[in-house]
Amino acid sequence: MGNTADSPISDDPPPNSDIDSTRASTVLAEVLPGVAVVFGEVPAELKLDLIDFGLVPAADRMQISTVLASIGNTATVAGNLGNAFASVQGLYRISDATQALLKAGGSLAVKDGANLGAVFVNGKIAAQARLIPLNAVSAAQTVAAIGPALAMVALQMQLSEVTGLVRTNIALTSQVLTTIRHGQWAELTALVATVDHVVDQAREVGSVPTSLWDTVAGKRADLRKQLDLYRLNVGDHVRQIHRLDTHARREYLETNAEAILFDANALLSSLKAWTGYQALHAARARAAGLEDAGEARLVDAIAHDTRTELDSALAETTSLVASLTRELRIIAELPGRDTLPLTGKRKDSKAARQTSARLLEALEPLADALHPPAPPLEAPGVACAPRSLVLEPYLRILRWFLEDGETLRVLGFPDQLDALDPVSAIFSGAKEKLAAAMDKAAAKTLVAVTDRRVITAKTNAFLEQGEIRQDIPIDRVRYVRATTTQDKSGRLAIDLITRDENIRWLFQADIDNTQVDALAAVLAESMTIPDVERDELQRRRYAPIEAGKKGESTGTRSMEPTGSEAMTCDAE
Repeated sequence: MGNTADSPISDDPPPNSDIDSTRASTVLAEVLPGVAVVFGEVPAELKLDLIDFGLVPAADRMQISTVLASIGNTATVAGNLGNAFASVQGLYRISDATQALLKAGGSLAVKDGANLGAVFVNGKIAAQARLIPLNAVSAAQTVAAIGPALAMVALQMQLSEVTGLVRTNIALTSQVLTTIRHGQWAELTALVATVDHVVDQAREVGSVPTSLWDTVAGKRADLRKQLDLYRLNVGDHVRQIHRLDTHARREYLETNAEAILFDANALLSSLKAWTGYQALHAARARAAGLEDAGEARLVDAIAHDTRTELDSALAETTSLVASLTRELRIIAELPGRDTLPLTGKRKDSKAARQTSARLLEALEPLADALHPPAPPLEAPGVACAPRSLVLEPYLRILRWFLEDGETLRVLGFPDQLDALDPVSAIFSGAKEKLAAAMDKAAAKTLVAVTDRRVITAKTNAFLEQGEIRQDIPIDRVRYVRATTTQDKSGRLAIDLITRDENIRWLFQADIDNTQVDALAAVLAESMTIPDVERDELQRRRYAPIEAGKKGESTGTRSMEPTGSEAMTCDAE
């Protein structure tokens, strides 16, 4: 439960627990996907993650509490949990672990009409909880009864979400962003401060009176302008990154690092201000909705539109920040690189390194909040490398190239032939020619095989520049062969045929043969030819025959040689 992985709800409270299993100290009712209303006693360890109701009116809180207390088919729900429902505490963002349990069919033990679980904090039981899943709350009559109230809850959670990201990003503002675009930043922060002040006052008085609303009502166009401006800026960065090749993308990220940081931070700040404005607008409509059904429907529309806009902008920001953070992290891991042309004017390598370190330090909290980093890579079970080779530097850099959920299966360090025709290197009997050219053509190569692709890189370029050479999707593997060269060295080799090219890797004699065979075996798992390619090859086979038949059916006079052509053919 909560936002941290170390505080889940367990489906089976362990024995010898001192928690009274007959008492519901905490009740969570999931009212929206991933959002729960919290009732009853809240353990001190979890209060830090509790989100207050903010702009959700007191009447809506009471209505939610009343409706949820009536959920269930047995009297035990109201009876045993009634005391807890009488005390509504706030909102909670349910963790991925808890949501996984719910999506798995509610594997929590059922007690008193609700799912029973133990709340763990830092590995210790903090309390007992009843968890009422979304499907129990979202009955048609329930939604109809508290729909507008839940829309206000959704808006409050959205405001909390983006506020948390902006708070995480304070370091960026103080360390980097105030050095550029002072005028733009001042204009934006003035708007943000105005909306924040009105939101805080509205929370204090429990409503949005007219005099307070008038403070921000005329700011809508300015807020919209700021949001659109920085969405365009961020979107342009994202499109540039996706359009460029690896080298150009890296150069763009390095050259525009500060501008990217500014635009990402400014977009989050403008999102926060816009979401706060929308929440205030919805609160006004919610109050008027008691007498006007149209105003009540407007609350739902505002919540939906704001969520859509928030998700889209956060997705773009996450993509942009992840790209820049990945680049900075790779640079930080490169033992052979000592310069970073962040602005093009900084020629001093020491200043460049310091700037890179400062940017990364400022950016990492935001990057981690938007997208938690992958854990450090461990050496895979198959490593085709000389015993003296230290894998750690390669693993530290490779970590930032892998995608979410991607698993490293094999590492290899062969020589890859570049100069020879790959087909002759694999199929020709001219082994002497291959052996003679081997030393000139070979380049020490890193091969990383994951469950999704084959990544290759020249080892020097990888360590010094973080550059990869090939990125081959695993579904393009067509044929794999492990063999031994026919020269005096008798080196092991792997021939990899993909959809687009033929590759030969040669392994040093001191590399364990069983590891090389294991590499070939992992690659061989993906050997296949898609039906579409097989069909294309078959069409090529029959195309000349069909063309000939078509020529015969339409007449052959034009295909017959003229007299001079016939004499030329006879002479030959």
